[in-house]
Amino acid sequence: MIDFLNEAKSFEGSILELRRILHSDPELGNQEFRTAEKIQKFLGDLGIESRRILDTAVIADMKFANPGKCVAFRSDIDALPIDERTGVEFASKNPGVMHACGHDVHMSALLGAALILKKHSRELRGSLRFLFQPDEEGTGGAERMIEAGCLDGVDAVFGAHVSPEIPAGHVAVKYDEFYASAELFDVEILGKSSHGAEREKGIDAIHATSELVSEILSMNDSNAVISVGTFNSGTARNIISGHAKISGIIRTFGIENRELLRQGILRKCESICGKFGTKFDAKFSHGYVGVINDNSMTDFVKDISGKIFGSEKVHVLKKHTFMTEDFGYFLMKRPGSFYHIGAGCEFPLHSNSFLPTDEAVLTGAALHAGIAAEFLRA
Repeated sequence: MIDFLNEAKSFEGSILELRRILHSDPELGNQEFRTAEKIQKFLGDLGIESRRILDTAVIADMKFANPGKCVAFRSDIDALPIDERTGVEFASKNPGVMHACGHDVHMSALLGAALILKKHSRELRGSLRFLFQPDEEGTGGAERMIEAGCLDGVDAVFGAHVSPEIPAGHVAVKYDEFYASAELFDVEILGKSSHGAEREKGIDAIHATSELVSEILSMNDSNAVISVGTFNSGTARNIISGHAKISGIIRTFGIENRELLRQGILRKCESICGKFGTKFDAKFSHGYVGVINDNSMTDFVKDISGKIFGSEKVHVLKKHTFMTEDFGYFLMKRPGSFYHIGAGCEFPLHSNSFLPTDEAVLTGAALHAGIAAEFLRA
């Protein structure tokens, strides 16, 4: 087997220069025009043709000498509305926008893998499809890319995310359920306003909604996290409020559980309104479907990771995360696996100081290249 880590290190200058260029010029979801141009230029310099869909999404196929399978790798490309405070010389030059979730690492690692595999193209068969996806941090780009045909002809799909909980140079895999599915909700409670001195003439929406929030939060357990993030009501201290509104998010595993929790919130609304005499209007909208890994593909990633980095640097995660990630849409259509790469950073994701190490970039490049090469040899 090729020493993919040393291969990544042999291209260190080019890969890390690209990482700095991408990190310093972040763009928000669906606005990643300069980012897409940089990706396409890099691929073009390698002789890899690419095309643009959804305005800022980039798709490219690296075709090898002989026919065979097609394996896809996805990298998200958008940044967050955060002012960077890392203090590095390649920090964001765009005020209020920052790669605070490591997407600059994801992009440069995948393009670094292209460098490595280009060198070994005669040893491989089939093709490698690059999926550079916009708007993961927003309403999602994965589902729209699939609708545009990005998985046509693909046999398997892989992706990764940097993790500050894993040391630099290490990798983590997770079998079965990994990231949560989500459902967004907004609930309005309608009561009747009155003077505060005459409570009996009103129907207190604040009181009713307070109990509703408590009831909703009582649904939390080891397989579900429900958050109520906003609560708005009232106009003056001496008026019984006749209107209140809350918004929140359900996080759980599997779309079936998501629907059960949605129905559970509706029953809570009906019960509370029956008790207080209020009315309600509840609106729900689907968030991401969650990430459920294919176990055989996860075994494959674990095996390749051990060969590249040593088994002592490969971790099997036991607990799922309640974070969300739209890579799950790809896994609903094709077998594959989503894995974590050690960020080597003490700050959490979405922090204005989050900055994965350069080692994380090289680790990702080596791992992507190794997985792709071994999959296309089979």
